[in-house]
Amino acid sequence: MPYKNIEAIAIGGFDGMHAAHQYLFEELGEKGAVVAIETGYADLTPSKHRQEHTHHRIFYYKLSDIMGLSGKEFVEKLTADFPALKKIVVGYDFHFGHKRSCASTDLEKFFEGEVKIVDEVKIEGEAVHSHTIRMLLEKGELEKANLLLGYNYKIKGRVVKGQGVGKERLVPTVNIEALDYRMPKEGVYASLTRLDDEILYPSVSFIGARHITDGSFAIETHILDKEVDATGKAEISFLHFIRDNRVFESFERLKEQIKKDIELARKTVNFLAL
Repeated sequence: MPYKNIEAIAIGGFDGMHAAHQYLFEELGEKGAVVAIETGYADLTPSKHRQEHTHHRIFYYKLSDIMGLSGKEFVEKLTADFPALKKIVVGYDFHFGHKRSCASTDLEKFFEGEVKIVDEVKIEGEAVHSHTIRMLLEKGELEKANLLLGYNYKIKGRVVKGQGVGKERLVPTVNIEALDYRMPKEGVYASLTRLDDEILYPSVSFIGARHITDGSFAIETHILDKEVDATGKAEISFLHFIRDNRVFESFERLKEQIKKDIELARKTVNFLAL
C-alpha cells in the first residue's frame, strides 16, 4: 500500500540507531520517514526497538524481498511505495541493488528528486559505525560505546524465574531472558533497570556463566536499596563495566565481592547522575 504523505526517506540498516544515524534523520523534515532494511542480523536494536530512537515513522523492508532488484528497480519500488517522494537521504557508505552493485552516488542516476548523502560522522576522532559499537561492547568499553550510540546501551526481555540462590545466599536479583540482543562482555556492570515500563532504578547487573552453581548463562540485575517483586518485562541500561566474570571458591567469597560491586555501582550511578 503506498504511503502518500511521505516526502522524504532515510534508507539504511539502522542497527543501533546510533549518533551517525541521527544526522540522516535530521535531513527528513516533518513529512519524513525511515526505511530500515531488515537483514536479520540487527542485534543492537533488534526488531521494532528502533522506533524508540526516532519520532519518524519507520517502514521495514526485508532484505530477502529486495536483494534481487537492480538499482533502478529498487528506486522504482521506493517511488511506487512513496508516490510523494521528493528526497532520499543515505549515508556515504550506502549500497543498493543486486549484490550491492550500486553506491550512494548512483541514486542520482535513478531518482529525479533530491539525493542527500551524509558524510562519515566521527566523535572524538572515532568513526561511528555499528560494527565499532559491537566491538566496544565485546570489550566492555561501555562509556565509549554509549558515546557513539548517543544513549546508554540497553537490552530488554521478560522476567524469568531464577535458581533462587541469589535471594537465599547472596543478594536478590531479577532474572531476565533477552532474545536477539548483542550481549556486552561477560561480567558485572553499573546499570539502570526499568521494570514494567516504570522508573529507572539504580542497579548492578551480571551477564555470563554462573560459575558458582551450574555454569548456565544468566542475565541478572540487583536493584540497589530497594526490594522489588518483578514480573513481566525488564530493561537494563549499561553504564560502566565493573569487573570480569570469574570463578570464586565459595559463596562467602562471592558475597564479599558482590558487596564491593554494589558499592562501586552505587558510586558510579550517583556520579553519572550529577
